[in-house]
Amino acid sequence: MKDKIHPKLNVVSVKCSCGAEITTRSTKKDGYGVEICSECHPFYTGKTKIVDTAGRIEKFKAKFNRESYAGKK
Repeated sequence: MKDKIHPKLNVVSVKCSCGAEITTRSTKKDGYGVEICSECHPFYTGKTKIVDTAGRIEKFKAKFNRESYAGKK
């Protein structure tokens, strides 16, 4: 194998929106920002969490409201 062709690994921190900070190594010099990490992800925590962006859930409920279909068959 050739010498000196691999990029240098730097120690960086990954910051989550929940406030958790994880230290890891990366070829990128700056840190990362993520929305969901292993400390707040529902798969790892076992808690259900609905992340609603831009009112999508309300839009869906308004569009497919069960009461509006009550008289139709």
